[in-house]
Amino acid sequence: MKGTIARLVRDRGFGFIRMEDGREIFFHATGVKGATFEDLSEGQSVEFEMETDPRTGKERATNVAPA
Repeated sequence: MKGTIARLVRDRGFGFIRMEDGREIFFHATGVKGATFEDLSEGQSVEFEMETDPRTGKERATNVAPA
């Protein structure tokens, strides 16, 4: 899937990606691949996969990589 980094909360190690349909999805720094969390910036295009968080049961982005 493709999207754009909408918000980064650097001090807590997570952010949100705005998907092509306008929804925002959570991602954690541990789900970033091909770059580091610190390399990402708001407004940047990314590619990612979606999975269900086993703790919350909510969807989240994983394998987040710069597009």
